[in-house]
Amino acid sequence: MKNRPLLPLFLALLFIALLTAGIHEIRVNVASAPDYVKESTSEEVLIDIAPGATGSDIANMLFNNGVVKSSESFFRIAVGDSRSGSIAPGVHRLQMKISARQALVQLLDSARIPGLVVVKEGVWRSEVFAQLLKAGFNAVELKKSLPLLLLPKGFSGREGIFFPAHYSFPSGTLELGALQSMVDRFTTEISSTGLLAGADGFSPMQLLTIASLIQAEGDEIDFPKISQVIRNRLKVGMPLQLDTTIHFVKGTRGEIFLSTQSTKLNSPYNTYMHYGLPPGPIGSPGRAAMEASMNPTAGDWIFFITVKPGDTRFTASNDEFLRWKKEYEINLRAGLFGKSP
Repeated sequence: MKNRPLLPLFLALLFIALLTAGIHEIRVNVASAPDYVKESTSEEVLIDIAPGATGSDIANMLFNNGVVKSSESFFRIAVGDSRSGSIAPGVHRLQMKISARQALVQLLDSARIPGLVVVKEGVWRSEVFAQLLKAGFNAVELKKSLPLLLLPKGFSGREGIFFPAHYSFPSGTLELGALQSMVDRFTTEISSTGLLAGADGFSPMQLLTIASLIQAEGDEIDFPKISQVIRNRLKVGMPLQLDTTIHFVKGTRGEIFLSTQSTKLNSPYNTYMHYGLPPGPIGSPGRAAMEASMNPTAGDWIFFITVKPGDTRFTASNDEFLRWKKEYEINLRAGLFGKSP
């Protein structure tokens, strides 16, 4: 009877020993993962990386297609190199029988992505078309494709429906196919975020419009607060007075300063002259802005202003806003925003 308490201790020590041996074996396997050193071939292969693919998924894909000597060798390199998080989804053209490190370098090389089109958060439809033209697509055919696109119910083809992402189009892709793939990604995103169902009395199209305003007006960290400011202004019947809607109409990308004359521009998108939301999105918002449109941070803020890059402030006080505005004007003249008026 006295020896029984030793049994649990023995089992615990045995478990630790086995676990340690297992960890050691894993380390040995990873450290000794077969890798090409000098071998390579002029033969190339196309690897199609799906959105959301993990390092393990990519490693297995490379091994199965003869790019690397073992999936473990690439996984080891990917885990130890932060750049691996920047591998874009889509088709990549890689040499066969290359080292894991060479494979990572080639995956990060945009020149090895056939028909690469990068759609950034907040871009206008005209900018999406400009990217497609650079990739070799035809302007007339792009315009003809717009009314043929299959859109979610309640949405139009004017703005906001080309989801921001990296797209890779093989040679021979038609204009309609390229645009539809962007719209299909948009449909997937608005479905998974819940935007397609609407929220808080806003229709899906209205939420997309709000998301586009949020995307244009600030940094991602401030998205939920900007969403609340928009709701608060709508609730009290105050015009939104957002400079980005004017820049959208004028086609002035990257401008900070807005003249008083510009606020009198005759357009339904002029949120200084017209109350409520503009008639549609002013660009293609990303997922974070979409989520913020449905999940604002609670607060009584009516005003917000970016006093200097990285310093956006929110308040319910007009007096405080005016003080911050003077600070912003000083920083603008000092060149903190880059381009001065």
